[in-house]
Amino acid sequence: MRETGLPEKMPLRLLFWELERHRSSSGASVVAIDNKIEQAMDLVKSHLMYAVREEVEVLKEQIKELMEKNSQLEQENALLKNLASPEQLAQFQAQVQSGSPTSGVPPALPSNPGPGASA
Repeated sequence: MRETGLPEKMPLRLLFWELERHRSSSGASVVAIDNKIEQAMDLVKSHLMYAVREEVEVLKEQIKELMEKNSQLEQENALLKNLASPEQLAQFQAQVQSGSPTSGVPPALPSNPGPGASA
């Protein structure tokens, strides 16, 4: 007569137990890999955010400097317009409209003696 089959079932139970153990341990390694990937992505994100913040600060400073320079040039332009004679302004407008380059040297101011000067 045959025994209850217990010895035949033991290798199957052992096999299933090994498979289950392997599956759970590989699941744990997948979770560990996922965690490492997430940490790496967080690190990349923080480095990118830091670089972007730095670049924004540099650009803000450049904008501030350019706005100050623009204001200074507008004031200088207004002053020069006030000091120029109507003939000089007309000559300048003609140069701008014709597209001819200016020599970089401002046109000579008329020699009007100031108050108190003798002729």
